[in-house]
Amino acid sequence: MAKKITKVISKRKKFIEIDLPIINSKAELIGNSLQDLENKTIKLDLTRNLRGKAIEAVLKIEIKQGKPIVRIKKLTLMPYFIRRMIRKRISYIEDSFDAQTKESIWRIKPFLITRKKISRVVKKTLRNKAKNWIEDSIIEKTNEEFLKEILANKFQRALSLVLKKTYPLSLCEIRILELKKDLEIKEKKAEIDKKEAKVDKKEVGEKEVKIDKKEIKEADANKKEVGEKEVKKPEGNSEKILIKEIEKENLQSKKIDEIGKIKKSRKKPEKPKLKIKPKITKKKIKEKLGKKKS
Repeated sequence: MAKKITKVISKRKKFIEIDLPIINSKAELIGNSLQDLENKTIKLDLTRNLRGKAIEAVLKIEIKQGKPIVRIKKLTLMPYFIRRMIRKRISYIEDSFDAQTKESIWRIKPFLITRKKISRVVKKTLRNKAKNWIEDSIIEKTNEEFLKEILANKFQRALSLVLKKTYPLSLCEIRILELKKDLEIKEKKAEIDKKEAKVDKKEVGEKEVKIDKKEIKEADANKKEVGEKEVKKPEGNSEKILIKEIEKENLQSKKIDEIGKIKKSRKKPEKPKLKIKPKITKKKIKEKLGKKKS
């Protein structure tokens, strides 16, 4: 009996072109279709594109509306680049924290090198200052703006100028930048509502201040009119109240007069006058010697 031969048909894989907006170039990946490339990661070395700065980028492919979109998931500064920058008699500062942009949350690890050795207090101030500045500057930026500034070295320069006031740095870089979480639409809306609420509060506050000033002026005018009427036509209990107020004012004026008299009576003690000795001249010395001889 002859054996049946079965043929296994396998599709040939194709080269699929993908746009890389980070480098402004294209790359070719092997796959049967675009669906096979979904959620795949790519590693890219960006040293040539960034003029010698050794950065490795991890990219993720996402397909939207039948088109592949490349997103940055992680940027790492290579350790050999940091080793070249370290010298003797210097201090380096590291930190790790989460910061939020308009669209997502990022894990940021800055790396600072000072020109000379510094104390722990200065290190702490630099660390805290860098963290606060990064958190404040990122909140109002999108992911694209933030990543473009880092790759163009604009973000690092601005940070070094801020930290230069406390202590000069020889290197100011972000060692690791990693995407932790994308913000949902609800969270984005909540943030926008908070910003709008702050703006509305400021506007309402200004209006309230203007209204209050008008009300205060009107109230003062009414008080003056009412006060004049009460003084002209005191009736019932108003007479007693006016009498008490007048007595209080008289007592206060008497106390002030007494205090003034006491202060005047307390004269400062006069300083004792110094006795000036008469000058001794040669004539007086001769006269004294003549009297003694006689």
